[in-house]
Amino acid sequence: MRLSDCSSRVALLAPLLASSASAFYFPGVAPTPYKKGDLIPLHVNHLTPADSQNDPKLRSVFSFDYYHPPFHFCQPEGGPKYIRESLGSILFGDRIQTSPFELKMKVNETCKAVCPSVTYTARDAVFVNSRIYQGYDINWLVDGLPAAQLLRDPDTDETFYSPGFELGRVVGQQPTFNNHYDIIVDYHEYSKDNYRVVGVLVDPYSTRDSKYLEAGKGECPQNPDEAPAVLSEEEGASTSLTFTYSVWWIESDTPFATRWDKYLHVYDPKIHWFSLVNSAIIVAFLVGMVSTILIQTLKKDIARYNRLDQFVLEDFSGNGSVEDGVQEDSGWKLVHGDVFRPPRNPLLLSVLVGNGAQLFAMAGLTIAFALLGFLSPSNRGSLGTVIILFYTLFGFIGGYVSSRVYKFFHGESWKQVFVITPLALPSVVFSIFFLLNLFVWGRGASGAVPFTTMLILVIIWFVISVPLSLAGSWVGFKQTVIEPPVRTNQIPRQIPPSRGYLRIVPSMALAGVLPFGAIFVELYFIMNSIWFSKMYYMFGFLFLCYGLMIITSAAVTVLMVYFLLCSENYHWQWRSFCTAGASAFYVFASALLYWMKDLSFGSWTSGVLYLGYSTMISLLFFVLTGTIGFFASWLFVLKIYRSIKVD
Repeated sequence: MRLSDCSSRVALLAPLLASSASAFYFPGVAPTPYKKGDLIPLHVNHLTPADSQNDPKLRSVFSFDYYHPPFHFCQPEGGPKYIRESLGSILFGDRIQTSPFELKMKVNETCKAVCPSVTYTARDAVFVNSRIYQGYDINWLVDGLPAAQLLRDPDTDETFYSPGFELGRVVGQQPTFNNHYDIIVDYHEYSKDNYRVVGVLVDPYSTRDSKYLEAGKGECPQNPDEAPAVLSEEEGASTSLTFTYSVWWIESDTPFATRWDKYLHVYDPKIHWFSLVNSAIIVAFLVGMVSTILIQTLKKDIARYNRLDQFVLEDFSGNGSVEDGVQEDSGWKLVHGDVFRPPRNPLLLSVLVGNGAQLFAMAGLTIAFALLGFLSPSNRGSLGTVIILFYTLFGFIGGYVSSRVYKFFHGESWKQVFVITPLALPSVVFSIFFLLNLFVWGRGASGAVPFTTMLILVIIWFVISVPLSLAGSWVGFKQTVIEPPVRTNQIPRQIPPSRGYLRIVPSMALAGVLPFGAIFVELYFIMNSIWFSKMYYMFGFLFLCYGLMIITSAAVTVLMVYFLLCSENYHWQWRSFCTAGASAFYVFASALLYWMKDLSFGSWTSGVLYLGYSTMISLLFFVLTGTIGFFASWLFVLKIYRSIKVD
C-alpha cells in the first residue's frame, strides 16, 4: 500500500538525511528560526530541462514559468506573487513565486489536497507530455534550500541531494504526469524548541485516482502505481487530475552552517586533479622552454651583440670592421629599428586590449570572491550580480589601459578611443544577448529577460561604467608615454616571407591549444552547470586553472614572438594578441563537440540559442586571452631591447 509504505520509506531515508557532513560555511545568509507549528514558506521556481531517466542527453535549453498556463499547477489564494530577486537571478532565468503549499514545522501531513481538480485539454496534454519526454524538472525552494531528489553516485556509492525533481516519467513509451508529492523535510534543533530547516527532499509519483474531498483535504488511492496519471492527447479529449501532497519531518544532526554540503556533490573528483596535474605539467614545460630562451639563448645573443658593438666602436677607423659587424649582426636585433613601429589599426587593438584588461580584472576578482565563500548558493543570483558589478566598476581599468596602449602606439584619434572603449565590446555582447532573448521570448520561456531589466542594464552601463571608462582614459592620456628603448627607423624594413609554423594560421593553431588544455576539464563542468541547470561550486579548481591559463597563455605567446622576431618579422603586436586568443576557437570547437556528445535538441531555436551563447562566450575568451598574450609579449620585447646597446 502506498500510504502505509510511506512511513517505512521515510524511515529508510532517515539515516541518510541525518548523516553529518564535513564543515563548509557559506556566509551571507542569516538562518531563520522556527518553532513547532510555524508556517514555512514554499516558493516555486521555473521548470528547467534536464537529462531524463531514459535519455542522458539534454533536449532543450528553454525553461518555463511554474505557472505557465498549460501546466495548470495550483495557484495560491489571490494569485501568485513574485519574490524579489537580484539582478543576476533575473538574468539567469529564475522566476521565484509564492505557492499554495503549507508546511508547518514538525507537523506531518498525509494526502493534503492543493486545489480542486484541474482539467487538461488535448493541446495542454501535448505540451506537458513533450516536457516530460524532454526530462523537465520542477524546482521548489523551502527556506532558501532547493527541493531535491536523492541520488546515489554509481562510482562512490555516496548519496547526495540533486536539486529539482521530475515533472513526470516515461514508462515504456507512455509519459506519466506526477501529481502527488511526498515532501521530506530535514530539520535541526539548535536550542530547545527552536528549529532550522537543513534539507528538503521531494519524492513525486503519478496517480489518476486522487480526489478532492473538501477544502484542504484529499483522498489518495491505495495502490497508485496501478493507475498512473496519463494526459490524453486525443482530439477533443480532456483529463482531470487532483494535486495532493504529504509532508514528513525528520530530525537531523546537520547544523545550519553545513546544510549545503549534501547538495554540493563532486562527480569523480579525480578528473579535476588529473586536469590540474596535466595543466601543471604543460605550464612547467612551457616555463622551462621560455626560461631556457631567456636565460641561455637570449643571454648569449645579448652578450654577442654588445661585444660586437664594442668591437665596432673601438675599430671604427675605416678598416672594414663595421661591415664585418653588420655581417655578424643577425636574429632579432636586426629588427630593432622597426620592432616598436605602430601596428596596423592601433585604435582597434588598443580598444580590445583595454576591454580585455577589464575582463581580466573582473574574472580574477569574481573567482577570488567565490573561492573565499562570499557568493553563497543560498543567495541566488549573487554570482551574476557580482560579475555585472565588477565589470561595471572596472570600466576605469579598461579606459586607462586602452589610453596608455594607444599613446604608446602614437595614435592621434583620442576622441575615438575615449568613446569606443566603453561601447565596443559591451555593444556587441548586448546585441547578441538581445537577439537571443527574442528567441526565448518567442517560445514563451521564463528565461526571457524583461524589457525593464534590459533598460536597467543600459542605465547602469551609461551612468556608472561609461563615466568611469572616460575618467580612466583621461588619466591614462595624462600619463607620460612609455618610451621604447630603441629608435624607430623612418623607412620600414622589408619582412622576409614566413614559413612553416611561423605563418599566422599554424602558429595560432599550435599556440592556442595549450591554454585551452589548462581549462578544458573545468570548462566541461561549467557547461554542464549552465545547460543542465546544476550548481557549480568548484571555485578552488577554477582559481588554479585560471592561474595556469594565464601562465600558459603568457609563456606560449612569448615563445612564438621570440621565434617571430628571430625570423626578422617585427609585426608582433597583432600576432601576440591573436596567438593567445586562438584558444577561443578551441573553446568554440569544444562547445560543438559537447553538443554532439551531450545534447540532442528537438527544435532549431534551441540550437540557435546554444550556438549564440557559445559564440558570445568564445568571443569574450578571445579578448581575455589575447590581452594576456599581448601584455606578456610587450613586456618581453621591452625587456630584451633594453638589454642591448644600439646607436
